Amino acid sequence: MNDWSQPEATPSNSTDAAFASPLGATSWRDGFSHDPGFLASQEELRCMLFNIAQSAAPTRVPSPDTQEQDATQLRDREQTPTRPVLSNPRRIEYLKNYVGQVAPWLDMFDSQCTFRVQIPALARSFPALLNAILAISARQMERKEGIQDSFDSLELYQEAIRLLSPLLQMRDPKVVAASVLLCCLEMMSARAQDWHRHLEGCAALFDAFQMNGFSSGLLQAVFWCYARMDLCGALISDGTQSTLLRPSKWLAPGCHEDDAAQLFEAAQSPDMHANYAVYLCAKSCELVADRTQFVELAVQNDCAGDAFNRRWLRLWGDLQNWLNNRPPELLPINTTTTTKPFPHILFLQWAAISSNQLYHTACILLLNLMPKSIKLQPTPAMSALWHARRICGISLANPHHGCLNNAIQPLWIAGRLFSHVSEHTIIVELIRHIEAETGWGACWRIRDLELAWGYQVPRSDRTMDRPRFPIIG
Repeated sequence: MNDWSQPEATPSNSTDAAFASPLGATSWRDGFSHDPGFLASQEELRCMLFNIAQSAAPTRVPSPDTQEQDATQLRDREQTPTRPVLSNPRRIEYLKNYVGQVAPWLDMFDSQCTFRVQIPALARSFPALLNAILAISARQMERKEGIQDSFDSLELYQEAIRLLSPLLQMRDPKVVAASVLLCCLEMMSARAQDWHRHLEGCAALFDAFQMNGFSSGLLQAVFWCYARMDLCGALISDGTQSTLLRPSKWLAPGCHEDDAAQLFEAAQSPDMHANYAVYLCAKSCELVADRTQFVELAVQNDCAGDAFNRRWLRLWGDLQNWLNNRPPELLPINTTTTTKPFPHILFLQWAAISSNQLYHTACILLLNLMPKSIKLQPTPAMSALWHARRICGISLANPHHGCLNNAIQPLWIAGRLFSHVSEHTIIVELIRHIEAETGWGACWRIRDLELAWGYQVPRSDRTMDRPRFPIIG
């Protein structure tokens, strides 16, 4: 169990029991996450991020000489030619795969497609970022192709870290983007506790540099990509931890959490409304974790009596307002409830898929925590099973790769509520399909579900990518 009194964004014990999961993140043995070279480089990057975060002094303005020196060093690095990096035809394939397969994951809540359009353009003159792009793409291709012994991605990952090392002290968006890409690479294939270790470094960097979900331009897109990974870590902890970067740190400086709804609404953007769902789900994880601390450790944190009731009701109301105030882009284009055992809920906008799924996930978390003294009008939304069926139905109807990846933890939270073998079989096949289609480590969650269900689900011979998974644009 973590020390609940630790300050925000500090290293934790990697053996935390909350992250206990099978050693293999995949259904086949992937040696990448156990490679000594990867482990050493991962720790090197993590330590660099913490060192930079701890040495940052946001309240002290650097001298003009220091600023000019940093700018000169950065320009020199940017002028380093990237052509040799792409001299290998295989690396050209990695770049094409990044644009076509990987960037859509990262741009899931960004209609401007920052990771697909802007970041590759910046990488043309910034080798550290280019190596990070190629590394994550190579890792995805290796996993899809089942490569177990030879990893181009490791060489590219290590080269990206080497190039980043002298630049991390500079608050340059390209440096932050490269760091987040490397974090995403680790999440793709490492054990859950390893994801947590790297996320800590990124959280410390964002906190120290005061970057948030309302930073301008490139940094805003990079922040929300990080935030979704941070939320993933909180969901994995199963109620024992909040996000590493507390949700209050996601807001613009000086904004109180009571004003968060107005802040997101003021953006007048479907993307930001989708990001608001990420924020509300993170707030739900925070409340669950705070309640766990109160019950198990007697921590005084407004999780008792009327104070807890008020927190619960406020967050529940915010979630229902999110649903009722969705812009047209986040509404389903078709909903069919006659399909069994899960409804068919089709969306046309990428951000709509995952944001609606996160709404249902947050509702399940809160309903599992609902104070007995609270009496609300009976509606379908008051049923955790109703939300669980919609989580599964959304993933079955919408095969966008980024949204499938983002669905792994919601499917685990929803899946534990079902009792029928037919439901279990569909969910297990869906998780296997996600890993096979995207290369993202998902199958370790099957064992967790089987432990919850009390039996091992037999493997089906039928393929999942035929009638159950329609392909949409």
